[in-house]
Amino acid sequence: MKSSIAIGIQDFAALRNGQYFYIDKTYFIKDWWESGDSVTLITRPRRFGKTLTMSMLECFFSAKYAGRGELFEGLKIWNEEKFRQLQGTYPVLFLSFAGVKHADYENTRSTLNGLIAKLYQQYEWMLQDEKFTETDRAAFREVTKGMDDSAAALSLNTLCEWLYRYYGKKCIVLLDEYDTPMQEAYIHGFWDELTSYFRALFNNTFKSNPYMERGIMTGITRISKESIFSDLNNLNVITTTSDDYATAFGFTEEEVFAAMDDMEMSEEVKAEVKRWYDGFTFGKVSDIYNPWSIINYLDKGKFDAYWANTSGNGLVGKVIRRGNKNIKMQFETLMNGHYIEVPIDEQIIFNQLDHNRNAIWSLMLASGYLKCIEVLPGLGNDQPAYRLTLTNHEVELMFTKLIRGWFAEDDSMDDFVESMLQGDEDAMNHYMNRIALSTFSYFDAGNKPSDDAPERFYHGFVLGLLVENANHYIITSNRQSGFGRYDVVICPKDLSSSRPAIIMEFKVFDERKGEKDLNDTADAALKQIEDRKYAADLVHHGIPEEKILKYGFAFRGQTCLIKKA
Repeated sequence: MKSSIAIGIQDFAALRNGQYFYIDKTYFIKDWWESGDSVTLITRPRRFGKTLTMSMLECFFSAKYAGRGELFEGLKIWNEEKFRQLQGTYPVLFLSFAGVKHADYENTRSTLNGLIAKLYQQYEWMLQDEKFTETDRAAFREVTKGMDDSAAALSLNTLCEWLYRYYGKKCIVLLDEYDTPMQEAYIHGFWDELTSYFRALFNNTFKSNPYMERGIMTGITRISKESIFSDLNNLNVITTTSDDYATAFGFTEEEVFAAMDDMEMSEEVKAEVKRWYDGFTFGKVSDIYNPWSIINYLDKGKFDAYWANTSGNGLVGKVIRRGNKNIKMQFETLMNGHYIEVPIDEQIIFNQLDHNRNAIWSLMLASGYLKCIEVLPGLGNDQPAYRLTLTNHEVELMFTKLIRGWFAEDDSMDDFVESMLQGDEDAMNHYMNRIALSTFSYFDAGNKPSDDAPERFYHGFVLGLLVENANHYIITSNRQSGFGRYDVVICPKDLSSSRPAIIMEFKVFDERKGEKDLNDTADAALKQIEDRKYAADLVHHGIPEEKILKYGFAFRGQTCLIKKA
C-alpha cells in the first residue's frame, strides 16, 4: 500500500497533509449539496467516519480553508468544475459533542456552553470590524461556560448572523455526535433537563435561523421528534435503513478488498476479514465494513475486536442486563446464532427503553450491534417487522465479554460451571448462592427488587452459562415464560467425548402448590425432568443415560437450592 496507515486521525486536513491511507468519500459533498436539504440528520454507528466526514465538509466549504484546494486534488470531488468553485467560500460553524460524557446535568451544561464559547473565540478577531458595534462586542463577551440557558439557546443563531454580516453569505452549520450527551443523560437520569436545553438550542439554530444556509447533524440514534426535534419540520433524517448516502460512511467490500489486494493479502485472509468485520447494511447496500476495525487490522495484521472494544457499549449493556425475561430470551436466541423477529421504530425514545420491550432492538440496530437480514410485513400498529441477527463475529465477541462482566465479581461462575460438569452438588450450591447474592439486584432496574427480579436473574444466569460453555457445548432451552419452568439442556458438541450432558430445571418456590420449603421445590423440578422425559432426546442422539446429569434448581428470592437426581 502506497500510503501509510494512521490510527485515529479525524481531521481531514491532517490526514491529507500526512498522505495517510484514505478511502475517497468526497462524492458525499456533491450528493449532499445537490440534495438541497435545509437540515440533514445522518445516523451511523460509532467509529464509522462521521467526524472525519464533517471535518471534510469544513475543509471543503469553510472560508478558513480558502485556497486549500490541494487537500482535494486527486479525489472525486475535484473532478467537478462547479464544486471546485465552491471550495473555501462559506462561513462554517463546526461543533462536536462527542466528548460530552458527564454523569450530571450541571457539568454537561457547562461543557456544552464551553464548546460554544470556544467556537466564539475563533471569531473574536471579526468583532474588530466596523460592521460591529459595542453592543455586539458586549453580547459576544456574555457567551461563556456560565451563561444562562436563554443565552445558550440563541448563541449559535447570533454567531451565524454576525458571520453573515462579515462574509455576506449564510452559514453552514455542522454538529457532530449530537446525541452523545443525550445517551449519558438517559444513563445517569437527567434526561428531561437536557432535553429542554437541546430543544431550545436546536430550534434557534436549525429552524428559526435566517442566517443558516445548510445544516448537518450526525449521531448514532434518531431521537424522537417529541423529545428534541418537535419544532424542526425542515429536517431530513437519514438512518441506517435509508438509501441516501448508503456508501458514504463505512467501507464497501470492494474498497476493503482493493486495499487488501494492494497489501497482497490472500483470499483466505479476505474470507476471515469478512467473517470478523462485515455485516453492516445501510439502505439496500449490504456488505459494509466498519472502518475502525479495518484500518486497525490493515495496520497491525492481527484479528481483534477493535471496534467492539472502544467505548460506547455502556447504554446497550445496561438495557440488556436490566431487561425483562423476554429481552433476555431473545438475546439468548441471538447469542445462539439465530435471528429474532421484532417490530422496529427507528425513532429512539430513551425514556421508553425501560418499558418498551422493542425499543432495545431499535437502539441495537441503530448502534450497529444487529443487522437486518429481512424486512417483513408490519406486526401491529403498522410498524415494519425486522428479522435481526448479530452483525458479525466481532460483535459476538463483544457481547460474550459483556455477559461475562455481569459475573466478574469473583470466580464463582467459573467454579460453578466446573462443579456442575463434575456433578458436585455441594459445591454447586455454594457457588450458586454466592452468584445470586452478588448479582441478583444487578439484574433489576429499580432501587427495590421488582416483581420480575427473580426472572431477570435466572435468564441472565442462563446467558452466562451459554457464553462460558459455548466452545464445547450446545445449549438449548424451552423457556416457558412466567414463574414456571425454564429447562436448559447442555449437550456436548462432540458426542464421542467424555463430557457429560446436563439437564437443568428451574423452579421458584410456590407455597400455593403445597411446597413447604426449597427441598420440595427442587424435588418437583427433578420429578418434572423425569415425568416429561427430558433425557429422551439426548439418549436418541447417542448419549448414554449414565452420562446425563440432571439438576433441579429451586429459588426463593436470592436463595437457591440445587439437587441432583
